[in-house]
Amino acid sequence: MRTWNSDPTTTEVETATDVVALRKSVAAGAVGVFVHWFDWAAYAYLAGTVATVFFPAENSTTGLLAVFGVFAVSFGIRPVGALVFGPLGDRIGRKRTLSLVIFMMSGATLAIGLLPGYASIGIAAPVLLVVLRLIQGFAAGGEFGSAASFLAESAPRRRRGFGVSWLEVGSLLGFLAGSFVFLLLSAGLDDHQLTSWGWRIPFLVSAPLGVIGLIIRNKIEDTPEYRALAAGDAVPRSPVRELLRSHKRQLLQAAGLMAAMHVPFYAVLTYLVTYETDHLGHSADSAALLSTVISLLGVVLVPLFGLLSDRVGRKPVFVGATAALLVVSTPAFLLMRTGLAGTWVAGLLLGVILAAILGTYAVWSAEAFPTRTRQSGLSIAYNVTAALFAGTVPYLMTVLISVTGSSLVPGPYLMVFAVGGLVAALSLRETAGSALLRPEDTADLALRTPADDAA
Repeated sequence: MRTWNSDPTTTEVETATDVVALRKSVAAGAVGVFVHWFDWAAYAYLAGTVATVFFPAENSTTGLLAVFGVFAVSFGIRPVGALVFGPLGDRIGRKRTLSLVIFMMSGATLAIGLLPGYASIGIAAPVLLVVLRLIQGFAAGGEFGSAASFLAESAPRRRRGFGVSWLEVGSLLGFLAGSFVFLLLSAGLDDHQLTSWGWRIPFLVSAPLGVIGLIIRNKIEDTPEYRALAAGDAVPRSPVRELLRSHKRQLLQAAGLMAAMHVPFYAVLTYLVTYETDHLGHSADSAALLSTVISLLGVVLVPLFGLLSDRVGRKPVFVGATAALLVVSTPAFLLMRTGLAGTWVAGLLLGVILAAILGTYAVWSAEAFPTRTRQSGLSIAYNVTAALFAGTVPYLMTVLISVTGSSLVPGPYLMVFAVGGLVAALSLRETAGSALLRPEDTADLALRTPADDAA
């Protein structure tokens, strides 16, 4: 059995029971992001079909823009979900919010799969689609903070980086699964079959995945840290107020780490496909294959970088990755101009750098916050930076290349966020192997005001 204490120098003896507990925690934490990214990929790849089903047929371009508009709205509402589920998890526990968000996400996804199209119910179809995507986005705003807090607090401290890194493995696998299902549908169905019923399959498949995730999450215990707070009557009454009053620095530092993750993630795994076809003249199949290979590479490398951060520290891995991104970004896009081989070398190099960032940013951000406000801090930092910087990558890249006339713009753009990540990383202390339940978690009780108790 593990002994949880506040001494970061204590050696933790890992037993077979700990390994089983880690596996259960990883499954419970990663299943939600898998479901979320599976749905995200399915919706993105099926955008043209969804436009045909849910919007008037007179103008296909308008319908497609409307579908992408709905996609963007679901990003925009995530900070609202973060402001609800982040504090809720700090008040009622990680387990409950984990169960609640996967129930909401899976329920809304299932409802989309059953939703009649415009031809059947008219304007009600796109309206209901918007409502359901808003529910999905709202719930997704609580997924990362809940899962990252849960995994960080459940993993053995000497393998915490490895445990939390599986959160991003879940997202990469979900993305790959969604794209794989789309490829199967495209290969096995004609346009009429895909439009009439085939497009529903990925959304309907999400339902049993969500049920499995809900069962797993309902069977787990809450984290040792949260249970310790609850037992000591140290659960915060107003986590956001406490966060903004006492931990603004950590919030900004975590936002810096996360922005340095969001931009290369969307640039490398989503925008690069468009960049290859529009600016390099490569085929769509070749571009999609490179994206798939980079994702598969990430599945292998992300947990290895998480494990490395447990051995050598978060700072060396993350600082090394962002420094490499700063140096390599523009030369990588220059290399892509040399041909298909150069594009693959550059893309894989950027993929390795991205994997190092993905393997460390979440655990380091989780360790930056005290337990009392951890879920609030993670949720707000992640979703605000996602709304500002993640979904805007393809749009801004397109606009900036058009305005400047240079296809090298993505390189300097990545460099800007690499600098931001470096600044945040260099201002953070090393936290690998440290205890998450710290003296400040109880010291913060002395700062509680009557207004906090009434909130």
